[in-house]
Formats: sequence, structure tokens, C-alpha cells
Amino acid sequence: METSLYLPVKGFLEKAGYVVKGEVGGCDLVGLSDDDPPVVVVCELKLSFNLELILQAVDRAAISDEVWIAARISAKGKGREADKRYRDLCRRLGIGMLGISDAGDVSIIVGSVSPMPRTNPKRRSRLMREHQKRRGDPALGGSTRTPLMTAYRQQALGCAAALASGPLRVREIRSSIPEAGKILLSNFYGWFERLDRGVYSLTDAGREALQRWPQLEIQSAE
Repeated sequence: METSLYLPVKGFLEKAGYVVKGEVGGCDLVGLSDDDPPVVVVCELKLSFNLELILQAVDRAAISDEVWIAARISAKGKGREADKRYRDLCRRLGIGMLGISDAGDVSIIVGSVSPMPRTNPKRRSRLMREHQKRRGDPALGGSTRTPLMTAYRQQALGCAAALASGPLRVREIRSSIPEAGKILLSNFYGWFERLDRGVYSLTDAGREALQRWPQLEIQSAE
């Protein structure tokens, strides 16, 4: 699975000085530097190098300063990484290539150097906000069959954790989750029930959510 590539690539980017989180804004990995403004790095994962991976990277280039593609290196040396035309295409597009061995070692096949300005300020800002609001790194990059752990879901779980012991007023939750009022009112996941003006309780669906994501619930409530 593509998720098996996530930790090696995350470690590679962290060593380069980035704070890395998975599945942010539709990207497999997003890294932000400590600079002001931050340098934004995006990496897309596939089990093998193919055209779809390049197309994804071209789209991500509009919201990042560096864009990488990463895949498992073919043990027989017959993968796309061995094709000079594929490497040259990545080089011309400014897309970096990372190869991952069966042992989890990461090697640079092609460096990421932007050949032209890449600007889509709105998408870039959205990506950075989601990365910065998300607590910890709860989602493995490359995940496709599990509900995405967004910053919003984390905050909703925080509200659910607060209500687990009984009904509360919004103001009692807002101290730890500033957007609690909006989250409880919209009740997007069906986890909350309004008992009175500004008073909410937890539904059975909310309790099931806390059982499904116990560690994430605790993390988001901190």
C-alpha cells in the first residue's frame, strides 16, 4: 500500500527541516518550514512511478514551492525511474523524484527545482491553514479507504470528548475549542443533540466516534 511509503518519506523531509503531515488538502504529504512565510513542500506517493503521478505533481505545483513524487524502486531495475525520458520530463517540470527501497531507504533520483513561478495564492493559503490547524499527524499519507482526519473532524472529536461525561453549555467547551459553537450548531456528523439554547449532549453516533478514534479524540481535546 502507498501508506507504507509514508513514514520513510516523512522522515526524509523532516531531516531536511520540515514539519510534515499526511493527507492535507488532498496531498499525500505536506511539509512546512519554520521560515516566515513558510516554504511549502508537497509529495505524492505511488507504489510505482507512472504518468498519473506526474499529473498529480503538476497540479500540486501551483500550491507549493517544491513538489516531489515518490515511489518504490523496482527490484529488477525496470521501473520508470530507469527511463531517462521519464526523469527528463520530471526535470523539465521541476518535479523531484524520490526512490524508496524495500528497506525503506530514500534516495533522490531527480532534484526539485521550480523552472517557473508557481502561484495560486488561495489554494496555497487553504493548504497552509489546514496543515497548521491540524493537531499532530493523525493521517497516513496515501490513505484512500478511511475517513480523512481533517482539522475540523479533530475539533468535532474534541467537542464530543468534552460532552462524553454529560451535557454542557457551549461556553464551557469554547475555552479549549474556540470554534465549538459553529461545530455544535452545524452538527455535520450527527454527533450532537441540542437540549436547550446553548446546551448540547452527545448522541449514540458521537459515542461511536469516540470509540473509533479514541487516541485522536484525546489528542484533539488537549
